[in-house]
Amino acid sequence: MLNNEYVPFLSEIKEVIKHTAMEYTFRMAYEGDIRPGQFFEVSIPKYGEAPISVSGIGEGTVDLTIRKVGAVTNEVFEKYAGDKLFMRGPYGNGFDYDDYRGKELVVVAGGTGVSPVRGVVDHFASCPDETQGLTLIAGFKSPHDMLFRDDFPRWEKTSNIILTVDADDENTGMKVGLVTEYIPGLELDAVEDAAAIVVGPPVMMRFAVKALLDRGFREENIWVSQERKMCCGLGKCGHCKVGDTYICLDGPVFNYTKGKFLID
Repeated sequence: MLNNEYVPFLSEIKEVIKHTAMEYTFRMAYEGDIRPGQFFEVSIPKYGEAPISVSGIGEGTVDLTIRKVGAVTNEVFEKYAGDKLFMRGPYGNGFDYDDYRGKELVVVAGGTGVSPVRGVVDHFASCPDETQGLTLIAGFKSPHDMLFRDDFPRWEKTSNIILTVDADDENTGMKVGLVTEYIPGLELDAVEDAAAIVVGPPVMMRFAVKALLDRGFREENIWVSQERKMCCGLGKCGHCKVGDTYICLDGPVFNYTKGKFLID
């Protein structure tokens, strides 16, 4: 009998982690192969479904960091540990650790763009011998908007972490400025062989990639994640199609040599 890939499965919420008033991480029960950068379709009957990026992978769990922005996510925020959600997936092309092993790795992420790269940073920060060095440049609007604030002190033990905000309205003493400001000064031993990942708002990604190229990175050593409304996750509905590319199937993670052409 053929399986219907559109039929979701029920998953129990193991933990709810509050980051801000608008962003929570829902730690869901899940067993199976998965990569950072992939996504699930999360649904609630009568409200619809929404694509949510994987923000963490654990033993028998997957983290989904959700921003409260619509009918589905508003209803998800009414759920607690022990409740259940419907899920489909994982879908799409994620980050492959093998692309970054043995290289100097720079990750540039802005706002909710930290979510899809969190698994990559967590892996290499926990296994520092697998790279020649890891740098994370993460930017948020303000200290109040920070995600995963408990992770940064742990990552700093093995990695170069540059954390910045657009405005320090809470007078915390944090660095203030755009993530792109910190790219020209990166100290790298062999920039022509270094790898980079860029995820965030489109404008930030465009200027961050330009700064990396100006710094000497090669296009084929840069990866980006495209943000699109991925409805079916199976390349059937066409909502995420750009040219002849289906973001839900071929992405959302792309090497920049391909991703630079995905403009509509």
